[in-house]
Amino acid sequence: MHKRQSAIYLALLAILVAALLLQATPALAALGISSVQPNIVTGLTSVELVVTGTDFLDGAVVIVENFGALTTSYVSATVLTASLPAGIDPGVYTVTVVNPDSTSASLTNALTVQLPTATVPPSPVPTSTLPAASRPLVVVQSYTAGDAPITPGKPYNLVIKLENMGKAFATNLTAVFPPGDFIPRDTGGVLAVAEIGPGESQRLTQPVTASYELIGKSFATIVMQVSYYDPAGIAYQETFNLALPVVPPKPGAFNTATPTPTLTPVPPTRPQFVIVKYQSNELILQPGSRFTLSLDVQNKGTADALQVSMILGGGSSSPGAQPGTPQSGGVSGASSDLGNFATVNSSNVKYMGNVAQGQELHTSAELIVNATTNPGAYPLKISFTYSDNKGSYYSDDQVITLLVYSLPQVEVNFYRPPDPFFAGQTGVLPIQVVNVGRKAAVLGTMKVDAAGAQFSNNETLVGALEVGGYYPLDAMMTPDYAGSLELIVTIGYTDDFSLRRVLTDTLMVEVMEAEFIEPIPGEGGMEGEPGSMPPAQPETFWQKAWRFVLGLLGLDSGAPATQPEEMPPVEEMPPGEVPAGAPPSGPKG
Repeated sequence: MHKRQSAIYLALLAILVAALLLQATPALAALGISSVQPNIVTGLTSVELVVTGTDFLDGAVVIVENFGALTTSYVSATVLTASLPAGIDPGVYTVTVVNPDSTSASLTNALTVQLPTATVPPSPVPTSTLPAASRPLVVVQSYTAGDAPITPGKPYNLVIKLENMGKAFATNLTAVFPPGDFIPRDTGGVLAVAEIGPGESQRLTQPVTASYELIGKSFATIVMQVSYYDPAGIAYQETFNLALPVVPPKPGAFNTATPTPTLTPVPPTRPQFVIVKYQSNELILQPGSRFTLSLDVQNKGTADALQVSMILGGGSSSPGAQPGTPQSGGVSGASSDLGNFATVNSSNVKYMGNVAQGQELHTSAELIVNATTNPGAYPLKISFTYSDNKGSYYSDDQVITLLVYSLPQVEVNFYRPPDPFFAGQTGVLPIQVVNVGRKAAVLGTMKVDAAGAQFSNNETLVGALEVGGYYPLDAMMTPDYAGSLELIVTIGYTDDFSLRRVLTDTLMVEVMEAEFIEPIPGEGGMEGEPGSMPPAQPETFWQKAWRFVLGLLGLDSGAPATQPEEMPPVEEMPPGEVPAGAPPSGPKG
């Protein structure tokens, strides 16, 4: 009897201990799938699936039965997103989630793939021809985060009211809140709604925390991406930008045990290239000019730059790569803009090697101005691509400005050989200017001058000259001395940037000594010589009066002409008579 009672007591004690152990052991959450949104797709386009459930682990994979694994992103322990590609066959599929620890959970009949015509009436109307009122149209009716303005660092419940303004049901609606000025909480930033009927509203609540990046801002921006389907399986997407006022935090409002964030910006540790100086060996660049562009470049960053390349016209370290992202090799310079300035004798990419922090380099490139380039100021983009010691590639873009002129192309010369010039005598300079350029030119005053000569009529205003046109200048010059004389011809004009400029050219002429002209006998000579004209004697008053009276009487009243002096007759000597003083003739004794 006692043994039987003892056995009963022991059994009761074992049951009591087992019950206490079950109560003390906490219940573990089991892996499970609650829904897949959207659960009806057409299979004609790729769709982003949102899988909700419990006990999801980072690295979990979504598998569609008889199709395969999908590209899966871990959002939270209750939300996964997976990309379902286009081309899946119509049917009803089971969706399975497999955690990294090999545990799995499945949801049967979770996904239905159908053709768009499966739910379309017998006489379908193409979606592209339907009016906007025949489709679902989801809009934001109102939104709020409470009555108080937003303060950085505080939690809020963002309440958004959506309304279907269309004439069709909006099904499998998903709202995604990317992190930004607000950080989503609890839901992983994804909310799902089964359907919203025409004219109906749906209220969504998303817990968020205001980011400290709002310090100094006046408004906080929330981006909400909404995707949904119509009954025919056609997908729609809307993006809404919501704004809320922000107030600056009060001092001491966020005292916590953790260190408070500092507002002092910390410069990133990376190289940074800057063009500190540039110049051209040609002071004036014109269409067709070849010149050498010299650049002084300095690494003003906080780290060394490795494998530096300079790309004239702009480029990148790898096609399609974003600055600062690790990429493997390659420098892209094929898309550079070299329409006005093209490289000569080398490509537009130049390797510069490694450049230490603070180091300055001098480099150059030979360029040519395109012959079709019009006058003006043109920017030239220059990119520097390099990497740091962490393997990240960067691209720094710089812009310099080059001025292109179109100066007049003229030639100054004689339009005919000039007459001989003698010292002290005046002659004519037959000068002309000819426009030998490829377009019309507007010139100012043309002037000729020289040292050692006197000029008159040596300036003229030229004006507009067409291509091949000319303009003459017949200047009078009196040289002071004989020899080679250099003429300086200057022509003023205004360039393409409204600056006054002068064209200068030189011409050479030879000046000879002045010739002495001897008088011709009988046409005048020194006074007293035979045949010379005696000097005219002044008339007296009575002579002038007498000629006046003769004129009144109709007689000759002209002044008496001066008669040349007559030579005395030469007397002939009789034969045998010797003039006095002449030596006797005849043979000497």
